[in-house]
Amino acid sequence: MKRFVILMSILSLFTSVFAAKKTVPVVDRVEPANWFVGMKNTQLQIMLHGEGIREAQVSIDYAGAKVTDVARLESPNYLIVYVDLTGAKAGEMPISLTLGKKKQVINYPLLEREMAGYERKGFDNSDVLYMLMPDRFAQGSKMNRMADNTMKGRGGKVTAEGIKSAYRVDRTQPSLRHGGNLAGIREHLDYFKELGVTALWFTPVLENDSPDHGNVSTYHGYATTDYYRIDPRFGSNEEYRQLIDEAHAMGLKVVMDMIFNHCGFDHPWLSDLPSKDWLNNSEWLFAPKEAKAADTPGQSTTYAGGINKLYKQTSYKLTPTVDPYASKVDLAETVDGWFVPSMPDLNQRNPHVMTYLIQNSKWWIETVGIDGIRMDTYPYADYDGMARWMKEINEEYPNYNVVGESWVVEPAYTAALQKDSKLSEKNSYLNTVMDFAFFDRINQAKNEDTDPWNNGMNRVYNNFVYDYLYPNPSSVMAFLENHDTDRFLGKGKDVKKLQQGLAILLTCNRIPQLYYGTEVLMNGTKEKTDGYVRCDFPGGFPGDAENKFTAEGRTAEENAAFTWLSTLLHWRQGNDLVTKGRMTQFIPHKGVYVIARQYDGKTCMTIVNGQDKAAQMDVERYAEIIGEKKSARDVITGKAIDLSADLPLEPRATLIVEF
Repeated sequence: MKRFVILMSILSLFTSVFAAKKTVPVVDRVEPANWFVGMKNTQLQIMLHGEGIREAQVSIDYAGAKVTDVARLESPNYLIVYVDLTGAKAGEMPISLTLGKKKQVINYPLLEREMAGYERKGFDNSDVLYMLMPDRFAQGSKMNRMADNTMKGRGGKVTAEGIKSAYRVDRTQPSLRHGGNLAGIREHLDYFKELGVTALWFTPVLENDSPDHGNVSTYHGYATTDYYRIDPRFGSNEEYRQLIDEAHAMGLKVVMDMIFNHCGFDHPWLSDLPSKDWLNNSEWLFAPKEAKAADTPGQSTTYAGGINKLYKQTSYKLTPTVDPYASKVDLAETVDGWFVPSMPDLNQRNPHVMTYLIQNSKWWIETVGIDGIRMDTYPYADYDGMARWMKEINEEYPNYNVVGESWVVEPAYTAALQKDSKLSEKNSYLNTVMDFAFFDRINQAKNEDTDPWNNGMNRVYNNFVYDYLYPNPSSVMAFLENHDTDRFLGKGKDVKKLQQGLAILLTCNRIPQLYYGTEVLMNGTKEKTDGYVRCDFPGGFPGDAENKFTAEGRTAEENAAFTWLSTLLHWRQGNDLVTKGRMTQFIPHKGVYVIARQYDGKTCMTIVNGQDKAAQMDVERYAEIIGEKKSARDVITGKAIDLSADLPLEPRATLIVEF
């Protein structure tokens, strides 16, 4: 009922906007379309767009609300209004715009919050995040589908309701849309429960209304064209909320993927730029184009226009953001250069831009109830702007969590980015960082024999050694793979090596993240294109020959892998031993690497043989952990394990025991 009221309030807003067509000014876009009373930060930014509205006078006659500032930008078609809502109550706040003798009134909805900010609980190390790509996971049967011929892979061009750009749905093309949607995810919530994960992270679901360029599209979602709208091909804002509500009812959290560093080239800002400093290095947009981007060496882009000598692209080298000796040119190239020509680089140093983005994240938290945020390309954005965002999020939602992507494989870099780090002169206020160092080391280790010094599991051991750099190691997110990397299995299906990686990931002092399909042994590499590590989940789409969502549709090997992982995940749920326990690790000895967790009189040990030959675990060496115990329970099989004698281990064996 409450969501119906919200919807009607927003409809009322736009009714008032478009009822004024015979007057000037005419506002055609209001962002955000509504806001909430009772926020700690009582300032509201309202961004208005309409032909010639820049010079309009603004007034608000509403108890508890006061216009504090009006920003008039370079474009004559924007007006940014700042309102103090201290003391304001829920209702429709009339915003009067006057231009000469003409007047327009916008009835702006102010809504009650569903809960206080401190009541919103984010993800933490008691969770296991399951990352998936909505376009590639499943297509729900309850949503309006596009033309049947496109779903069958024949690739006719279609448009969805509310989408301007023609596009193709062709599952034979790895870089085109495949037709997955939110309904498909919602219809498989029971699968996630069966598997044993506790949180779902979707790659971006916001509108990406950009045309295909040949066989390349923005199916991935990282080229936003509307920050307040779910892409209609995935569903609607209401369907996103419904999915989250149903996930919550099943004990699953939902993490939203956001991008503050850049937007998509087809965002309305690019057709009517609010101001030149809305973007970094926008000068090239106003000069003659000289060459097709696709013909320019080193350009990885879907942008079909041209570029010129003024275009500046990022170096993708993140070290200048922490380098004490960094040159200005290197730092500017990293943070101000565009990711690709099709993704305009937003200027977080512009306070209006940053306020817009901050409010947008809060709006999604309040509107649909997301349980966390994953921020894409975190260090590419302005450090101070992002720190301002995180400080506001932490103040408004003190029990919430955000993870920032920072693709650098050195622990010191990642540690410096975490909240309260002593390695940085400034505080990022970012609670959770991503452990690309662990990803890098475990993926090297899987292909090496563990020797007495540096190779194999020594790499993993040495990565954890540097946990002293982190203010909070238990709030670091670790993973074996994701949508931007080769899958852990590569082109093969070495289950033993996969189980070693998963066992360490799920028992070490980290927040673990899994990638969809690994549980059924999906593999692939990026040699040709990213699409080959983002394949469709078998059984998620009409006409699929195999259905890996069910035991009947999986092979014996896939069922064994699924059961192994599911058993471990369910054992981990609510297990204080893993989430609160003190971690002890042992230098790999004779090829065997051991991690132990201890809490409240309980112990678990993860034992891996990092060699392609048999080994044994010298029980006496681990006496400080084992103590007087003579037996333990195998977490996976439930069988008793004899600890009174050395443990024989098969090649690449993995054993997780508790006592």
